[in-house]
Amino acid sequence: MIKRDIWYREMSDIPFIHKAGNYKTLVPLRITEARACFLNENFEKERMVLQFCNCLLMWIVKRRSDMISCDVFFDALRKEGIDFFTGVPDSLLSSLSAWLIAHTPERHMIAANEGNAVGIAAGYYLATGQIPVVYMQNSGIGNTVNPVASLLHKDVYQIPVLFLVGWRGEPGIHDEPQHVFQGKATIQMLEAMDVKAVVLDTDWERAQTQVTETIAYMKETGMPAALVIHKNTFETVKYAKAQNGYPLSREQALEVILAHLPQESRIVSTTGKLSRELFELREARGEGHDKDFLTVGSMGHASSIALGVAMESNHPVYCLDGDGAVLMHMGAMAILGQNQADNIQHILINNGCHESVGGQPTVGMQVQLDQVALACGYEKVYNCTDESALEAALEEVKQAKHVCLIQVFVNTDSRSDLGRPTVTSHENKANFMAHLPESS
Repeated sequence: MIKRDIWYREMSDIPFIHKAGNYKTLVPLRITEARACFLNENFEKERMVLQFCNCLLMWIVKRRSDMISCDVFFDALRKEGIDFFTGVPDSLLSSLSAWLIAHTPERHMIAANEGNAVGIAAGYYLATGQIPVVYMQNSGIGNTVNPVASLLHKDVYQIPVLFLVGWRGEPGIHDEPQHVFQGKATIQMLEAMDVKAVVLDTDWERAQTQVTETIAYMKETGMPAALVIHKNTFETVKYAKAQNGYPLSREQALEVILAHLPQESRIVSTTGKLSRELFELREARGEGHDKDFLTVGSMGHASSIALGVAMESNHPVYCLDGDGAVLMHMGAMAILGQNQADNIQHILINNGCHESVGGQPTVGMQVQLDQVALACGYEKVYNCTDESALEAALEEVKQAKHVCLIQVFVNTDSRSDLGRPTVTSHENKANFMAHLPESS
């Protein structure tokens, strides 16, 4: 018998399919119904296992045949005169960005954030009169609200932009907590901004019609529109992450950091695999998680959260950040550098890529973020490429009177078996808050 928790974790996003009474019609069931059916003691276990495996295989084959080829999709856009792309990488759209990097790098630009991408796209339209594409995860819709409402909208400049939006947290599909509300609100948020929202079909014949009709609408009205994209819509295109030669991985750097932080420290960690690695390292060290706030969403805002905590606490507060996150809202460094708190430090783990969503490159290795920090008012900066340099920097900043930047250059490796936090976001918040007042 399959344990219920393992069953749910492994099968939560696969629709169960069984044969109806006439054994000719395939009927999809929600996963909760499938679990109830499978675990019902009145069913013959062996028959149900064989039936499930058979139908799961049929579903996999069908999904594979339904997946859209990136070659075909982008060819359809080119035929409509669309050949410029900008955006922020997303795990659901990783095949699209990998295809663009490989096939049309001169017509593709990875932006710092989604609002930045909208601005680039608008400028492209002003210069060419051609419709540009902005791709993003639906969590990035918030970053687009101002430029969509005050730049693209028909009441302002009426600029058509085609959005490709990865639908994380799609209702009925299991996802991480930071995506659940965003998934429910995705269509409504787009429509509230007068962005026509079309959920792209996974069958190319129907999807092609949707693409053609959506672009025709944009050309006729001059308004933006969005193709909202399910998980596993596109055939897999792998992006080969560039290796930078640095000896430490991000997780190894985190091990060094945890070993040298003051015992009373509090940590605010950024979005993505960094927080997941931090959680697992605490587990491996036999430590609790009440000193860490894991910023599972709101990418780019960890340093601001850390500043708010530091202002009202006597604990040393360390922000563990990533290059993609820092670049996304780099203005936060100016506020951090000009603050008066003497108990906050900023640690940037820089691997030069969006490693958590596919390894697509950032400009983190090209921009001198250490010089940016100094210009923003940081007391001192440290650039570390190995364990000994990192250890020395961590010891030195304990005596600092103002915020410093420790930039750790790491390689792009991460574990394939990396888990996710086993505490809920609400539990993480409550535990962190409960243990903050100790020395305030």
